[in-house]
Amino acid sequence: MEDKLSLITRNVEEIVTLDDLKKKLENNEKLTGYIGFEPSGLFHIGWLIWAQKVKDLSNAGVSMTLLMATWHAWINDKLNGDMELIKLAGKYAIDVLSAYGLDMSKINAVDAEDIVKDKAYWESVLKVAKNTTLARMKRALTIMGRKSDEAELDTSKLFYPAMQVSDIFYLDVDIALGGTDQRKAHMLAREIAEKFHRKKVIAIHTPLLVGLKGGQRMGNVEEDDLLSEIKMSKSKPENAIFINDSPEEVTAKIMRAYCPSRVVELNPILQINRYIIFTNVNKLKVERDIKYGGDIEFNNYEELEKAFAEGKLHPMDLKMATARKLNEILEPIRKKLNTPEYQELVSKISKNVSR
Repeated sequence: MEDKLSLITRNVEEIVTLDDLKKKLENNEKLTGYIGFEPSGLFHIGWLIWAQKVKDLSNAGVSMTLLMATWHAWINDKLNGDMELIKLAGKYAIDVLSAYGLDMSKINAVDAEDIVKDKAYWESVLKVAKNTTLARMKRALTIMGRKSDEAELDTSKLFYPAMQVSDIFYLDVDIALGGTDQRKAHMLAREIAEKFHRKKVIAIHTPLLVGLKGGQRMGNVEEDDLLSEIKMSKSKPENAIFINDSPEEVTAKIMRAYCPSRVVELNPILQINRYIIFTNVNKLKVERDIKYGGDIEFNNYEELEKAFAEGKLHPMDLKMATARKLNEILEPIRKKLNTPEYQELVSKISKNVSR
């Protein structure tokens, strides 16, 4: 049980609740879980954080479902509302996950297109809406990267939180996985579960990878909008690293990234090491000229962060080592998807990415 618990909880921001999870593991229950994702653009490295957690959960014996939230992406105006392109982007994302090492034979991939055909699903959506105030529903729009007032122009967006809660109920899962930006939907599902005679889902929230501009915050920003502003996003390509980027592009983006000496908080280079590199490898070698101390190896992220915070590791040396190792992790994915078909799809998606 301890091994499973360690695997499930590593590199997570929050579990609601940890006690619920421990009880189910102690009782040796067969657990089910899900994560929904919008097929809305190219796959950036921030998504590797939740992809790794899907892999962890699956390896811990949790039966995982990947929900391709195609209808949700359509409501959210992704890819200019082109449903066929949204579906292609969903297939592309599944192929990326497979190339990253997820055993798709153990994971159930579901298209929202299949769920919405069921009358029971829409009955659930309406029941959730009847048990949720308009104000609460509007506040929950941050789960889709929207502000509450955006529903004034497009009422369909108000259905989104109710649909996400209904996804959880319809799939009847024990665990709902998502980034911290999905917390409001998960908490809503937990709050109204008893009214629906449903189990309270265990919510596991992964951190959001900060964009390459880091924690530099401009202007007055509401707390709910802060993460949306600084997180890595496909709608801000200059602020993100995509798995399709060439090794040269990855290196160039890393070298331009925010990484002040000794600054740990909201540092994208350190986060890439913590959440991506050190979940894939056991050490990071930093190559340095002998006059700067020579090469040095870090056997875990904590050693790396400590050295950087104390000024014993120069940002440029860290960036070069990060770029090398990140490219090593991305190279197998790039090779598997390096076909004319995917190059054409990537080009088409890039031209249609919307906020």
